[in-house]
Amino acid sequence: MSSADRIIVALDVPDGDTALRWVERLPEVRWWKVGLELFTAAGPGIINQLKQRQKSVFLDLKYHDIPQTVARACQVALDYGVDFLTLHATAGSLALTQAQTTVAPSSLKLLAVTLLTSIDPEQFSQEFASNLGLDDYVLHWARLAQRAGLAGVICAPQEVAVLKQTLGADFLCVCPGIRWQATPDDQQRPCPPQAALAAGADYLVIGRPILQAPHPEQVWQELMELHP
Repeated sequence: MSSADRIIVALDVPDGDTALRWVERLPEVRWWKVGLELFTAAGPGIINQLKQRQKSVFLDLKYHDIPQTVARACQVALDYGVDFLTLHATAGSLALTQAQTTVAPSSLKLLAVTLLTSIDPEQFSQEFASNLGLDDYVLHWARLAQRAGLAGVICAPQEVAVLKQTLGADFLCVCPGIRWQATPDDQQRPCPPQAALAAGADYLVIGRPILQAPHPEQVWQELMELHP
């Protein structure tokens, strides 16, 4: 895949008009992420607008509920025509399996969130009451997602190598938390884009480093020059 096929730009903006201005400003971007903020503000209409422009859509709503509710929500997302969809692995194996069964006849890929990249090792140790370390915890939920038939996981770049080695090269690793340098935001396990690709990440999700840059177009062009 080319770099353009592997970079998902996160539309973490407050309304649909702002989102579409970014789509027009960066016409070469093929993948756009619609998350909780934008979807709550603009609803499914923003997905329709993106699909009308022949864009690939990563709907990042992180479903986490009882199995039947998760499966029904996946059916609705399937009807939207999105390409990637997230749900929390901690919803459990039954929810993951029913969700995958719902979307199985389609090309929609389900991705399980293992551990939010806003959680650092110290917070994990203090709050998650797990007898596993952070890396083993992520691997546990990734294995569960793979057994349920999901296409891959959302994970920090630092976790990709072990996941690929253990679960196989075809199991997708989609990585947020991409930063060129340390920044005072909520990403606690950041990684530069080149290092994430070198580790084996299949897709990088990048929002603020592009949208908040002085020259977003230049940042995008620099990303297009990256190679794994």
